[in-house]
Amino acid sequence: YRPRLSLRSTFDVAVVGAGIVGLASARELVRRHPSLAFAVLEKEKELAHHQSGHNSGVIHSGIYYQPGSLKAKLCVQGAALCYEYCDQKGIPYKRCGKLIVAVEQDEIPRLKALYQRGLQNNVPGLKLIGAKEIQAKEPFCRGLMALDSPYTGIVNYKQVAQSYAEDFQEAGGTILTDFEVTNMEMAKESSSESEDGLKYPVLVRSSKGEEIYCRHVVACAGLYSDRLSEISGCSPEPRIVPFRGDYLVLKPEKCYMVKGNIYPVPNPRFPFLGFHFTPRMDGSVWLGPNAVLAFKREGYKLFDFSTGDFLDAVMYSGLWKLVLRNLSYGLSEMYRAFFLSAQVKQLQKFIPEVTINDVLRGPSGVRAQALDSDGNLVDDFVFDGGSGDIGSRILHVRNAPSPAATSSLAIAKMIADEVKQRFEL
Repeated sequence: YRPRLSLRSTFDVAVVGAGIVGLASARELVRRHPSLAFAVLEKEKELAHHQSGHNSGVIHSGIYYQPGSLKAKLCVQGAALCYEYCDQKGIPYKRCGKLIVAVEQDEIPRLKALYQRGLQNNVPGLKLIGAKEIQAKEPFCRGLMALDSPYTGIVNYKQVAQSYAEDFQEAGGTILTDFEVTNMEMAKESSSESEDGLKYPVLVRSSKGEEIYCRHVVACAGLYSDRLSEISGCSPEPRIVPFRGDYLVLKPEKCYMVKGNIYPVPNPRFPFLGFHFTPRMDGSVWLGPNAVLAFKREGYKLFDFSTGDFLDAVMYSGLWKLVLRNLSYGLSEMYRAFFLSAQVKQLQKFIPEVTINDVLRGPSGVRAQALDSDGNLVDDFVFDGGSGDIGSRILHVRNAPSPAATSSLAIAKMIADEVKQRFEL
């Protein structure tokens, strides 16, 4: 990936972050403005290393989201674009469908409300089905009623992100890995370069002291979006609080029990979705995830700890408000993180045959959850810039929650529109 930097590398726009949103946005920008120079700056040595490479791999259809919200609109558009893109590029995916299953009587009204919401969001192919039809689709699953979403699929998002990167490079874009942005400032022009200095006024420096100059910056920094915002002199809110989600996996010989995605009916009292069954492209089945506070922003293991990240989270009043409001839920999630039997109990509501001997501990992901100072999870996408010399030259993608991977091509179009408008490219 890594071209050598010349003494003074200049770009019209630098995109910070080579996750799926950053790469999709860079790809869209270079396609719209082929005569401009674009760079993607990524602190890791490889692309899509964090949220984009540690997610469930589901192509969401757009049922859950508030009608009229960006999430709803971008998810429905994004899923269609994602399938179309995979077809064009020959990237394998499976449209294996999804059942949202009501296992208790009191979940049925919520399930019916979800169905109405999905219809409002123009999700294709939705229907409510009864116990018999559930078993016809998922022979091992028990439920009273389910919402059947045949349009939901699975894909390997790391592969999709790599493909975006190839498109970007083929169109002339530059990807700089191992470039951790630690500083942004207005370049001080010397008289000999004054014209150049004025044309590329933003100096971006890496932790190794490498520098590039650019006209504008688009920050898609996921778990670090608030810190990057502070570096550039923009607002620290909304803050990012990392939540780790641990998955279990079904033992290979038990994967026959699950055909498509099986999800619970979400409980509006709790901030996260709850345990679900997710088939993967490699034939494995992931179960989970739970949601526990991570003590490190990229802490994928149970005992990963960073003093800075930990203090950052616990000294934020918004986190305490969230914790106190969801104390019993949070404690039971932590209990389940340590005790497999407690997690298996959740799964048995849907597939009674699953036993503790059928599961193994699996991978984990860390989700960048944006939180406001009142302790509310910021639910929708947030884009903002700042004031002042640098602030006015930056667009921050502050919150790109799930379904950001599904929506990546639709988000990219929106970011490219925003960039064109703000920066008059």
